[in-house]
Amino acid sequence: MGEKWVLMKTAQTPTNIAVIKYWGKRDETLILPVNDSISVTLDPAHLCTTTTVAVSPAFQQDRMWLNGKEISLSGGRYQNCLREIRKRAREVEDKERGIKIEKKDWEKLHLHIASYNNFPTAAGLASSAAGFACLVFALAKLMNVSEDESQLSAIARQGSGSACRSLFGGFVKWIMGKEDDGSDSLAVQLVDEKHWEDLFIIIAVVSSRQKETSSTSGMRESVETSSLLQHRAKEVVPKRTIQMEEAIQNRDFASFAKLACADSNQFHAVCLDTLPPIFYMNDTSHRIISYVEKWNRSEGTPQVAYTFDAGPNAVLIARDRKAAAQLIQRLLFYFPPKSDTDLDSYLLGDKTILKDAGLEGLKDVEALSPPPENGSAQKYPGDVSYFICTRPGKGPVLLSNDKLALLDPETGLPK
Repeated sequence: MGEKWVLMKTAQTPTNIAVIKYWGKRDETLILPVNDSISVTLDPAHLCTTTTVAVSPAFQQDRMWLNGKEISLSGGRYQNCLREIRKRAREVEDKERGIKIEKKDWEKLHLHIASYNNFPTAAGLASSAAGFACLVFALAKLMNVSEDESQLSAIARQGSGSACRSLFGGFVKWIMGKEDDGSDSLAVQLVDEKHWEDLFIIIAVVSSRQKETSSTSGMRESVETSSLLQHRAKEVVPKRTIQMEEAIQNRDFASFAKLACADSNQFHAVCLDTLPPIFYMNDTSHRIISYVEKWNRSEGTPQVAYTFDAGPNAVLIARDRKAAAQLIQRLLFYFPPKSDTDLDSYLLGDKTILKDAGLEGLKDVEALSPPPENGSAQKYPGDVSYFICTRPGKGPVLLSNDKLALLDPETGLPK
């Protein structure tokens, strides 16, 4: 076994947005939730983490780079994931290059990891979910692990709870489980991304700054102080989860929207019921809710569902392309870009929706008339940083193209 070789794998993993929220752990170390949750996986073309993992006898220690900066791997969450994957590693052979790694060698060999998010980290867009899911998926491929995605999800969960749901595409359920060791707390796919292809998802990135209260400490405080959280976990979510699964299976948008909005609002009510209260949403978030509610009521049936994670960003799920185009018109009317921003950098992701909305450039945005259902014509330029238009997407994939790798195949260091 020559000492010069580097063996690498690169994977891409999407982020996910919960429509039935996970908030509160019954076990902090193993990251076991107090209730089930359901999420939709977003198209990795628009929101994903790319991770390259490499192994070499030349590496002196485990090292990791996130978005180009080296970060420490000493944290318990990284260590848990690395330990669990190493435990399951099997023999790996690359005959062409004359490399053979025995099962027992993995304990001694060091890893280099480089990860990149194509969206703001820690801004409430589930960057840790995509990050840990990608890490676990890529390492499992590198180490020839035989476990399936559900079993891998139980490892990713120990890095970040919602990461377990990013190991599948489409709609995903994280089963809370009953066992103390967390062996039955894992993710399963409810339906794949093709099942409900009509849906469009528009994210209003209200502020890409890091949030004041991290999800981890917020959850801990809610579990300790909120009586609403206890009621939610025991009484509300079990029934709501069943209804949400039915709505997804039947592609019943009216029920889906009602449940998603109610669950998002209750999660933020739990945050307010926490001591001291936690405020993740801001005035812009509240305005968006108000505009969506007025529009849905005026149409007699929901056109859009909203859901907010632990941050001010609005995730808006439109029932179809037509509703998405009308939604973009409304959003750009109220939240136009600042005068020095062009439309192309203000709406990211799937830009075809702009054509459907009849919006070629800023002149078309300026010419928009106020939505009929809302008396207010006041505009708030600059209150939204940008929008991302996306769809339900597929789960993690291995990238075969070395050009996309984040580490140099010769040195194993960031490119």
